[in-house]
Amino acid sequence: MSKVIAFQIPKSQKEFIRFQQDRGGYFYDKLHQHPQLQLTVVLEGSGQFLSGDYMGRFQPGDVFFLGENVPHVFRSDAEYFADDSILQIAGDTLFYDFQAFGDSIWEVEDLQGLKSFLPPKGSCFQIFGETQVRIQELFKEYQASKNLFRFQRGMEILAVLEKGSEDFISLNKTEGLVGLSEKDGSRMDQILRYLLNNRFRAISLDEISEEANMSKEAFCRFFKMRTRKTFTQYVNQLRISEAQKLLKESDKNVSEIAFSIGYENLSHFNRNFKVITGKTPVEFRKSQMI
Repeated sequence: MSKVIAFQIPKSQKEFIRFQQDRGGYFYDKLHQHPQLQLTVVLEGSGQFLSGDYMGRFQPGDVFFLGENVPHVFRSDAEYFADDSILQIAGDTLFYDFQAFGDSIWEVEDLQGLKSFLPPKGSCFQIFGETQVRIQELFKEYQASKNLFRFQRGMEILAVLEKGSEDFISLNKTEGLVGLSEKDGSRMDQILRYLLNNRFRAISLDEISEEANMSKEAFCRFFKMRTRKTFTQYVNQLRISEAQKLLKESDKNVSEIAFSIGYENLSHFNRNFKVITGKTPVEFRKSQMI
């Protein structure tokens, strides 16, 4: 069983900002959390983004802003893990650790506005519009800067976030989803990995409960409490997320896509797709062509 959940950012206790570049065949694929705020710009690669009770997709250009201790994972698509894959991912991240200053930081009058805008623990946002574009530009400037000029860029990024909060789209709900224990985090990581690896075939409640080493009743309570979804709802959303990718990136017709992701009934697929996305598969595909 995986034991990764309390992820430690490689930084000194007195370091306020840490800049991290992810490059390679796929993103770090274990569910994890940390006390630092996280601002991530996806440069290359695509896949599933799971954060608290949210599941969706990430792609190049996306910008995500995560609060303290929100369990999350950027799970690259299956093709990135193939033995013969030549696909690459790239992402830049800034971690902000306000604990490095202690409580005295909030006594500074100039930072009172910053305190009121910072995301609550366990929250996650995607950033759009002009703020998204400006953040992408400032990341490049940050990377090219050194010493106090780099610190200045890091603070400027926070100022841009504060000013552009209207470009934030909240992705999850925070209540009850903050700071998973190591035991619960390890179990959730194991469950999510199993679901992601097997989501296109029928998975019974007996099977997933056995994988989690829990009774069916205990599993249902555990899973619903941490995802705000039933097991069936979660699997359906994973499948529909894959369907969105295929509708956007492939020429497969709707029925081919439905059957390829595990649906045996086309009307059932169409109904679930409309409930989750607000559009029919045909409407969604047309919207991606605009």
